[in-house]
Amino acid sequence: MTVLIPTRLSTANLDACPSTTTAAPSAERFVLRERGQREVFCGLTGIIWLHRKIQDAFFLVVGSRTCAHLIQSAAGVMIFAEPRFATAIIDERDLAGLADCNAELDRVVTRLLERRPDIKMLFLVGSCPSEVIKLDLSRAAERLSREHTPRVRILNYSGSGIETTFTQGEDACLASLIPELRRTDAAAPKSLLVVGALADVVEDQFKRIFADLGIDSVAFLPPRKAADMPAVGPNTSFLLAQPFLTDTARLLEATGAQRLLAPFPLGAQGTTGWLKAAADAWNIPAEHFRQVIAPAEKRARAALEPYRLRLAGKRIFFFPDSQLEVPLARFLYSELSVDPVEVGTPYLHKQHLAMELDQLPETTLISEGQDVERQLDRCREAKPDLVVCGLGLANPLEAEGFTTKWSIELLFTPVQGYEQAGDLAELFARPLVRRTRLEV
Repeated sequence: MTVLIPTRLSTANLDACPSTTTAAPSAERFVLRERGQREVFCGLTGIIWLHRKIQDAFFLVVGSRTCAHLIQSAAGVMIFAEPRFATAIIDERDLAGLADCNAELDRVVTRLLERRPDIKMLFLVGSCPSEVIKLDLSRAAERLSREHTPRVRILNYSGSGIETTFTQGEDACLASLIPELRRTDAAAPKSLLVVGALADVVEDQFKRIFADLGIDSVAFLPPRKAADMPAVGPNTSFLLAQPFLTDTARLLEATGAQRLLAPFPLGAQGTTGWLKAAADAWNIPAEHFRQVIAPAEKRARAALEPYRLRLAGKRIFFFPDSQLEVPLARFLYSELSVDPVEVGTPYLHKQHLAMELDQLPETTLISEGQDVERQLDRCREAKPDLVVCGLGLANPLEAEGFTTKWSIELLFTPVQGYEQAGDLAELFARPLVRRTRLEV
């Protein structure tokens, strides 16, 4: 087993991997459930934004060279960068049983921690190859933790594309943190936990708004530093910042924490609804709430107006990819007057998305899962103005004359909150502007 720490951009083979789901469709409307060939990234991709968020963590993928090329390519790593992720390459000796994989992994981890003494939390990330050869990373993490505690916490989760779509990598990572959180009892002060990786600038904006509202005890998961892990218990209320954190939410609820029902903080309307859920839980007077949010909400609506004039009436088609599709469609429809023809999502969690689904028009087809050939046929028949899809479909659709938007860019770009509302709208307007210029 050799370790590959990325130093430059490389090419990845982006293969679709099968998956299953047990999510139930919304009871209020028809949902087309498809189980066929899919086209998605794997869960390893979540490392690209997570390694930037937790500043003293390191992500060690146990996988193949293809895994290494995938995350390097997705990250666009520069030659002078010192990223906080690497790949322990499973090579022929490991596969043939000529080497003890656990001993090899111990050697790689020891060498890594000697080279990088700044690491305070190490994630061993499973992949398709490590799961196929039945390498038990959970036991490896326990064994290595005993050796390196208290200097380094060593955890593990699966990013395997066999079972996940790419945003589920973040869900699995955050779920692995829940057992590490300190527990509080019913006597503890009331606290708010914001769950989901947010850009630091967005996190700081939300902190200021919560403080102005009078909600002082606010923590974020994941934290920026391993030492800043929040405590949870019966007096913790949590807001999901991302719609794909199903397992994380379930584990938090098992600790006694209460999930606040809210839309997701995309656009002016979504952000106001998200903040209002916390304000109501803290019994913040409505007049004070409006006074605090009014300036930022006004700026957001002003930033959206030029894009509403450009996007109103445009027809959009979402292929399932990131699990952000339903909140994005709600934002485009309710705030920019875009017509969502079909909104496909890999998994549909009706409780988490209830407020978003209620705001979509009845004419919009909601689909869960994917049969890519059938969905391509529906897209061709609908002839939308803009198609939001994964990288694997974008170029073929562009060759057919469609205007496309890469869904993965919506994860790499800060889009939550009032100040980012205009940036979010521009991500959808930009491909249409580019198409217009190309036609001229």
